[in-house]
Amino acid sequence: MNFLSKALFLTLGLSLAACTNPDRFGTDDTVNLNGNGAAVAGSASDPTSPLYFQQTVGDRVLFEVDQATLNAGARSVLDGQAAWLLTNSDYAAVIEGHADEQGTREYNLALGARRAEAAREYLVSKGIAASRLKVLSYGKERPIEICSAEACYAKNRRAVTILSSGLSS
Repeated sequence: MNFLSKALFLTLGLSLAACTNPDRFGTDDTVNLNGNGAAVAGSASDPTSPLYFQQTVGDRVLFEVDQATLNAGARSVLDGQAAWLLTNSDYAAVIEGHADEQGTREYNLALGARRAEAAREYLVSKGIAASRLKVLSYGKERPIEICSAEACYAKNRRAVTILSSGLSS
């Protein structure tokens, strides 16, 4: 066996050995836990992080056509948001109201405002200080889905809670 063959086999063996431990660099991104089993700060596994709020609690509620009434699913998500906000009192939030592309710009701005206000009022009723919550309407100006089908429209009829830290008096 010549030198080149030995070097090739050695390189191949080392490469295969390196692939046997998926956590060889000390992080397992699928779990986001540190070596002690605690969540990595700021990850979706950390119950105090905005990412956890967005992905686990849920940052949006959906509405029916031309409605700003909260359904049972929306109230459930908002209950989780209220619990998170009560536990993490150093965060404020802006609730963005959105509408689908049907209707005039003015009508959809007003509808988005009513949707954001409905979510805000619900959170206030659950004990969140009104001073921590602001509302903003985008109407139909910021769709997350663009097509002329009900499936797209349904995703655009929403109120989204956006967190911000560093409350100012």
